[in-house]
Amino acid sequence: MITGAMTPLGFEGSDGLQNLKESLFAIRFLKPGIYIVMHGQHFPIANVRKDKALSRFIWSERGPF
Repeated sequence: MITGAMTPLGFEGSDGLQNLKESLFAIRFLKPGIYIVMHGQHFPIANVRKDKALSRFIWSERGPF
């Protein structure tokens, strides 16, 4: 499980603690594997990429690159 934050923990408006809680919750329900868990969403690592215009991770048929 991989998680992080667009705004680091300790800064105003950080999403770090929420993303950490969501990733710990997701561990109980997702099949074994490597996932990105952020902003109330989870993605298998093989099909996710960061959309810089939206400032979030999105599902991608072409994968991360």
